[in-house]
Amino acid sequence: MKFVFFGTPYVARDTLDALVQNGYTPEVVVTNPDAPRGRGHVMTPSETKVWAEEHDIPTLTPERLDEDFINVLKEYGCAYAVVVAYGKILPEALIASFPKGVINVHYSLLPKYRGASPTEGALLNGDTVTGVTIQQMVRELDAGDILAQKEVPILPEDTTKTLRPRLIEAGATLLLETLPLFEEGSITPRAQEHASATHAGKIQKEDGCLDLSAPALENWNKYRAYAEWPGTFFFTEKDGRNIRVKVNSAHLTDDGVFEILRVTPEGKKEMDFEILQR
Repeated sequence: MKFVFFGTPYVARDTLDALVQNGYTPEVVVTNPDAPRGRGHVMTPSETKVWAEEHDIPTLTPERLDEDFINVLKEYGCAYAVVVAYGKILPEALIASFPKGVINVHYSLLPKYRGASPTEGALLNGDTVTGVTIQQMVRELDAGDILAQKEVPILPEDTTKTLRPRLIEAGATLLLETLPLFEEGSITPRAQEHASATHAGKIQKEDGCLDLSAPALENWNKYRAYAEWPGTFFFTEKDGRNIRVKVNSAHLTDDGVFEILRVTPEGKKEMDFEILQR
């Protein structure tokens, strides 16, 4: 069946790559518009757009998912859509425009951690297991019926940098297992237990601020959750002024101490934490 792929960052790009390698090539890829990046604020296409264009797949970058866009999309004659980390909530009219609906890969065991940061949410709470869910998308955020799920263990030293690649791989594998059954209509969707839902919202830069007097496990889990973005940092007094210090590496010792190893103080090069303390 013809389908549309919605996705923006590398999470979506890697999933799209797995789909195409296994014979599932979308008619068109929908991704967010080019955005300013880096210190020079250079307008840059998304990772998914770059990949799609390199593989000669048409791309659309709508500012708004309005009626005009829906009419453009209908011209591709797709039966359904696959959404992976697109970055916008799909309106009901867009979802309803696909005869078989829209399916979404979400990186948690729904109804746990609905929202934009499920991987970070699992690490923040010190979970030992998370997973991926293939859900039938509805207008309410991450509240659709479950088509398939798969658990992924969280290792004691995992951060977002090490856990996310395993989740991407698990999600792509589960999606490839689910799509044939979805297309033939042989899956019985399972409603979520909405009363058990938890949420993991958008992350802000300031969320990475550590209070070094807080419990060690709390700071360790923050470091793990925000290792990819926005990173963790703290403020300390040095040479008569309060400076911001980025934490580059840390770990939790066997006796439960949050030990900072390498840091980058504001305006200086990376150094051992013990040097900063002198």
